[in-house]
Amino acid sequence: MNPRSPPPPEPAPIDGDTPALRLFSLLEVIARKDRLLSLQGLVEETGLPKPTLHRMLQQLESAGMLQRDADGRHYGPGLRLRRIAEDLLLNSSVHGARHAVLRRLVEEVGESCNITALSGSEVLYLDRVETQAPLRFYLHPGSRVPAHCSASGKLLLAQLTPVQRRRLLDQVPLEQYTAHTITDFDALEREIETVKRDGHAIDNEEFLPGLFCIAVLVPRPGGRSNTCIAIQAPVMRVSRDKALGFLPALQRAAQAIAAIDAAAIAPDESGA
Repeated sequence: MNPRSPPPPEPAPIDGDTPALRLFSLLEVIARKDRLLSLQGLVEETGLPKPTLHRMLQQLESAGMLQRDADGRHYGPGLRLRRIAEDLLLNSSVHGARHAVLRRLVEEVGESCNITALSGSEVLYLDRVETQAPLRFYLHPGSRVPAHCSASGKLLLAQLTPVQRRRLLDQVPLEQYTAHTITDFDALEREIETVKRDGHAIDNEEFLPGLFCIAVLVPRPGGRSNTCIAIQAPVMRVSRDKALGFLPALQRAAQAIAAIDAAAIAPDESGA
């Protein structure tokens, strides 16, 4: 008896609220492949109807984002798309500099570190460097976690007024993820007052069992900050006292990122 064939892979999602975003989704599918793709291959890859996909490919080809191979049947990245990729790599010094700060912090404390921002009622992971320790929690850039039960989230919520916090959090339930999650708005307000007083925030198994996190704001002169830097570790490796000992390193990293950000938005010295 022949072994059962594995099920076919799920089609890559081609989604978005506008036709332009759906075109970008298709470009993402093509960019992930290290080969040229035919119209039929893309139909199988995406699940889109052939006429729809053909029209999208024509639009991208006419814009120079895709180009057809010499056989006229296979598509690959066009010159314009390659130039965008090259320009992004050449001019991504801000991201590279921030990432280097994270990497140095990980080397200093030996635990995973991330940069976050508030996006609605969630904390968005902008960047992350993982520890080399075998036991770790993997949360990749682009991950989102609820603001009310994360260290970064409590710091970022503390940047809002009580009215703004109430308006934001009234629209989402303060869901309980562990026995330690704060699910009462008044209790959360008291926690935020402690965060303001201390200048840092912790998540002691409030989002994931076994995970401890400590975070500080990246300062922004003359305005409210929407950026945090945080250290995350298993509770069996990092206690509250040990995490508090990381604060000087965490604050140095926050200052370094603040300096990078300030330089990136400073006016062009040429006056252009």
